[in-house]
Amino acid sequence: MSVLMPKATAVWLVEHSSLSFKQIADFCSLHPLEVKGIADGEVAKDIRGVDPIAGGTVSREEIAKGEANPDHKLKAIEPDPLPFQLKKPKHSVRYTPVARRNDRPDAIAWILRFHPEIPDPQIAKLLGTTKSTIEAVRGKTHWNSGAIRPVDPVTLGLCTQIDLDATVARAADQKARLQAKLAKLQEGPGLKPLGASEHREEG
Repeated sequence: MSVLMPKATAVWLVEHSSLSFKQIADFCSLHPLEVKGIADGEVAKDIRGVDPIAGGTVSREEIAKGEANPDHKLKAIEPDPLPFQLKKPKHSVRYTPVARRNDRPDAIAWILRFHPEIPDPQIAKLLGTTKSTIEAVRGKTHWNSGAIRPVDPVTLGLCTQIDLDATVARAADQKARLQAKLAKLQEGPGLKPLGASEHREEG
């Protein structure tokens, strides 16, 4: 960790500790001659010293170790990591810039026309819209129905091609599984084979 105010810190250490010029120079990333100049009043005359202990840069114990041992190299205090990281909600609503919000009905119309297999909840999540808006576009009861024209949402910048492809693939998979399930239910019980014990009686 580098000292934020090296010369001001060096001024304070010269005035308030018995550390060697080399120790102060190493800690503040200065040349020993600069520190000597500070001690002699030739350098940093107008700079007020900054207490590195109060600023959390170094501990009082660390300075004491340096004063007791001229070969000890001072170690700065590492800043504590953030106590927590902000996590994006798993099901957050996609934010759409205000300038793009009027384009969403066009995008909805495009998906309804070219990908009717996509369920409304997935459309809402993809475009950051609501189910009521989707229903209004589908039923032509939207306040701007007369001006709505189907436009690819990727072209409008409302979603990425990757997101759109993933949504289409997911919807297609769900539709295929549903159709397979319905087909299985419609098959019904098969005809029983003619038993081997059943024979036509000869007259």
